[in-house]
Amino acid sequence: MYLGTPNTASATRVMLLGAGELGKEVIIALQRLGVEVTAVDRYDGAPGHQVAHHTQCIDMTNGNVLSRLIDSEKPHLVVPEIEAIATETLMQLEKEGLCTVIPTARAANLTMNREGIRRLAAETLKLPTSPYAFADSFEALKKAVDGGIGYPCVVKPVMSSSGKGQSKVDGPDDLKAAWDYAKESGRVNKGRVIVEGFIDFDYEITQLTVRALGADGAPHTHFCEPIGHVQVKGDYVESWQPQPMGKLALDKARAIAKAVTDDLGGLGLYGVECFVKGDDVWFSEVSPRPHDTGMVTMVTQRQNEFELHARAILGLPVDTTLRNPGASAVIYGGVEAKGIRFEGVDKALQVPGTEIRLFGKPRAYERRRMGVALAEGADIEEARQRAKEAAGRVKPLA
Repeated sequence: MYLGTPNTASATRVMLLGAGELGKEVIIALQRLGVEVTAVDRYDGAPGHQVAHHTQCIDMTNGNVLSRLIDSEKPHLVVPEIEAIATETLMQLEKEGLCTVIPTARAANLTMNREGIRRLAAETLKLPTSPYAFADSFEALKKAVDGGIGYPCVVKPVMSSSGKGQSKVDGPDDLKAAWDYAKESGRVNKGRVIVEGFIDFDYEITQLTVRALGADGAPHTHFCEPIGHVQVKGDYVESWQPQPMGKLALDKARAIAKAVTDDLGGLGLYGVECFVKGDDVWFSEVSPRPHDTGMVTMVTQRQNEFELHARAILGLPVDTTLRNPGASAVIYGGVEAKGIRFEGVDKALQVPGTEIRLFGKPRAYERRRMGVALAEGADIEEARQRAKEAAGRVKPLA
């Protein structure tokens, strides 16, 4: 293999479909290896647009528009970084030999909605999951809950990101509100939801799993240390690494992650989410790309999740070594405004062992993730305290 020179005939060209904060870090990792990157998003000025060689602004759910863009740009690799993409188009283009999708077009298609990946995990691979059902109407949702899912339960759109539209429902009085919220929050296929029986878990983890080529030229599976995290309404607010786990539970989580990623195939980093209670482990979800909870790896690992993804998709060796314990804490917008300012970054960085990442999103919302505080520590307790303190010192201003 070879890596070329950007903006020349020899360039190795990668197109990222999605240019948010995670895509931005992937772009930076690719550019450090001399890769020419085109960042595509649905709005101008996305974080990844600010660092890429080339930018495009299109509706990625429109298959005709997406196909024309890929045909005109002719990237060597197409790397989906969000769910809201016309993945059926990617599957057709890959089938025709017109592009290589990371990790594969099938993986992007199956994981773009919760129905495809849940059916694969539970029905094809026979992995342990929570009880679940799908519903296209409130009446069907109520019937599924009353017919066996029970309360409490969790209602989610089949297609959304970052926990949008997700609700925990404790009783029948809350079900209609959960249905309305999920219906309004789905990016595509609005009006179809998944309802899951609630698992009384001790904690949940993200098992970052990397498929990369070995010296023998075949894909090998590598695991990062497990990442613990806290979610509010399905949206990550805090993560840490390593999450303490018993050996049996860790072995089960990694067996689940390997089974899913082996089936999905390709090269790159996957984020596999699992619930854990004692030695019992249940599969929850998988993303075929860097994971928001994995931002903690920017302060914990020798190669962070973005560098691992970039290396793996280019066929390069990877190293998942943990350097030290660490944590991350989200910095929210706090206001609804364009072009906000941030006060207190200097005070945040006075907290020992911390770093701040501000994503550069052009518009803020009250609960929009605008940045993240990262902290290392002697152990995860110290790291978590430092990360939360640093995040709390950053004040967004309209």
